[in-house]
Amino acid sequence: MPSNPTPFDSRSAPSETPGTQISERRWRLTGDVIQPLTGRSLLPGFWEVGASIHDEIEGLTEEQLNWTSDRFDWSEWSISRQTSHMASMLYRWMLLRWGDQLFSEGPGLDEAQITALAASDTDRALDENIFKSIDDITGALDNGLALAQGSLDSHTADQMRSMTIEAEQGPHWDLMINAHPTGIDRNRETGISVLTMEGTFRHMYFELITHLFNIQRLKGAQGLEAATDLPRVGYYVLDGWDVSEA
Repeated sequence: MPSNPTPFDSRSAPSETPGTQISERRWRLTGDVIQPLTGRSLLPGFWEVGASIHDEIEGLTEEQLNWTSDRFDWSEWSISRQTSHMASMLYRWMLLRWGDQLFSEGPGLDEAQITALAASDTDRALDENIFKSIDDITGALDNGLALAQGSLDSHTADQMRSMTIEAEQGPHWDLMINAHPTGIDRNRETGISVLTMEGTFRHMYFELITHLFNIQRLKGAQGLEAATDLPRVGYYVLDGWDVSEA
């Protein structure tokens, strides 16, 4: 299997691979050799979502990127902040929670870089003192997506379904768990869940789609058109999710 890239190997946008549906096949035939399917077969949407985020942000002014409103919970974070949260979310799961298993030789980052990406004082977002412009933010996002793609390509589907971590999850997971038919075993009493690598990366993808939905709502509140059609997957399509619009 290929080794994972580090978050700062490349700032290039992810390549495109059609489809977002989960495949149950476990093997593919390459020439005369049968190869086990990798994590890409489970979550091909990781090769699409980056382009959708860039399409929604392209051409927006600083005023549009930073617009907020206290009318709704989803509008309290600007488009820039939603994007920063998406980037940081990827690093928090991969570096802080899965780092020992995904990067046995380390992720190629020093402590200060990891803190800026995954554990800054900026609430659930990249360090706002370092990642100031939208280009800084999307650069970190692109590198986080490349890191996720490398992890998916370097693990088989079976490995992703057998590797696990434990994580404490808040009451909001009482609803979110309904988007996960497998891969997350949640104890509602303790709030502790056992997550497979598949369940974790599915959650990361659903987070990206849901915050992309928020970006579209923030654009709509400013009289701007959405640039992409979102896949009908993840948290924002759950019964009980706040889908209000301004």
